[in-house]
Amino acid sequence: MGARFEELAWRETPIGAISLRRRRDPALQVEVYEVKLDDEYLMSSLFPVAEIELARLGLAEVPGDSLDVVVGGLGLGYTACAALGDPRVRSLLVVEAIEDVIDWHRQGLLPFAAGLAEDPRTRFVQADFFAAVAGDVGFDVEVPGRRFDAVLLDVDHSPRNVLHPSHAAFYPPAGLRRLAALLRPEGVFALWSDDPPDAEFTAALTEVFASVRAHVVPFANPLTGGESANTVYVARAGG
Repeated sequence: MGARFEELAWRETPIGAISLRRRRDPALQVEVYEVKLDDEYLMSSLFPVAEIELARLGLAEVPGDSLDVVVGGLGLGYTACAALGDPRVRSLLVVEAIEDVIDWHRQGLLPFAAGLAEDPRTRFVQADFFAAVAGDVGFDVEVPGRRFDAVLLDVDHSPRNVLHPSHAAFYPPAGLRRLAALLRPEGVFALWSDDPPDAEFTAALTEVFASVRAHVVPFANPLTGGESANTVYVARAGG
């Protein structure tokens, strides 16, 4: 069973102190993995449903085979692992700003993400997703301007609740157009959000993309005994 509580990793970063913790939940009788930024909870292995659905719903809208996919924000790895579960995915570029988070996966600290780092389709890139969109090179420094079939993003809490002020410029139409330029025809941008569907952000997506849907993803919340929900936006570029 191991210790009731253990801090597996901790590091000061430009946006705060990030830590990976493992604890034994006595009520649920499960090991829980949590990521905190300073005193704020970013993610928990108790609530992986919407992170998995981010990949499933996003890739379901992408036509064709031999897909090249970007995951923005690695976290506990649920979205990246779910993307690799689609047999059409040829390559997966994971863009993560914090090198330590990548190291958690390379060191095998997260048993439910086993195989992600070893999969030959996976390549980790230590970079700021939002700076990459705003820059001239794009996501792949080895192939400047490379375009992708899908970009799956889970970094901020929501378009209105960002982890760093520099991220805010991504969510208006001008920022989304830069992202759309990195997609192939009929490529898909999908975004996880902790907030309910946002009419203003949906309008911004509609201004840039050919089709837009906001999916409400409900899931059981073992902490409250009830149900919670996240939102997954899926926006597809024109042909």
